Amino acid sequence: MKNLKKILSMFLIAAMVMVMAVGCGKSNVKGSGAHQFKFVVVDAEGKETNFEIKTDKATVGEALLDEKLIEGTDSQYGLYVTKVNGIEANYDVDGTYWAFYINGEYAMTGVDSTNVEDGATYSFKVEK
Repeated sequence: MKNLKKILSMFLIAAMVMVMAVGCGKSNVKGSGAHQFKFVVVDAEGKETNFEIKTDKATVGEALLDEKLIEGTDSQYGLYVTKVNGIEANYDVDGTYWAFYINGEYAMTGVDSTNVEDGATYSFKVEK
């Protein structure tokens, strides 16, 4: 009886380890298409969420809007992003906003006017 309990315990532990390993291996792949880029979201606490985006859209903004990863309002300067991956930044409330980065550099173009470049990394970070 003791041996049966040991065997069952070992089997359950092995099963749990396998389930955890499979769960950790999941990647956040969104969309489908010929072009592919990395998308990183950094919230106000510094927590990163990484995505792999596959798209046929021409701009990063179109691709992220299509996948419902960003929301915003149109302005005279283009899309003003207010929500990324469900997280809102509201300058009027707490002085925070979503900053857009291309390959680690602060973007000089808006997300809706930035053409998709295969292999690039695009990021939105909450800043104050």
